[in-house]
Amino acid sequence: MIRAVNMKKEIIVSVANKIGILADMCKIVADHGINLEAFVGYGIGKEAKIHLLTADNLRASDALKKAGYKSQEEKSVVVIELENKTGALKLVTDKVSQEDLDIKYAYGTTCSSGCPATIVLSTSDNERAFVALKKA
Repeated sequence: MIRAVNMKKEIIVSVANKIGILADMCKIVADHGINLEAFVGYGIGKEAKIHLLTADNLRASDALKKAGYKSQEEKSVVVIELENKTGALKLVTDKVSQEDLDIKYAYGTTCSSGCPATIVLSTSDNERAFVALKKA
């Protein structure tokens, strides 16, 4: 069920929790011809965090900084491509649990027309999670 496992980097941008911020960031990335592969955003009071997995983090980060989104960090994550089938995510979470790894956060994409699901994980030890999932 696991098609591929990779280590990638995501961009995490801290922003004010205001209407239209995500739309503006998506416009900036799209206007620079950069594919947004996955994202998650959440508000914490007056602040929000936007995690972006892009096809070109360097260009995306530069474009966002030039537009005023300066509070950024880049973080390693495990990216898993799964068959979009019942139980696929269970396989991943079971394997991570068996390795006694804590999932700090996860987000993903799916599609209903047979294309794969993409799951992004940040764990207590991404290197170990990567190795364990590659063997699965």
